[in-house]
Amino acid sequence: MAREMACRKCKHVTTEKVCPACKSSDLTPDWSGVVLIVDPSNSKIADTLKITASGKYAIKVT
Repeated sequence: MAREMACRKCKHVTTEKVCPACKSSDLTPDWSGVVLIVDPSNSKIADTLKITASGKYAIKVT
């Protein structure tokens, strides 16, 4: 199983080498907490975290 990495730019969690959300290659294995956004347009959490696309996001990225 591939290791999940979080993007330092947008906090999207992925197993790829490049972030599918923002196309950044600045990924780190050092992250904690997770939030799943299904409908970002109707989500208070997505609005608070400034997330505009659905997916899996880290809460804290270091």
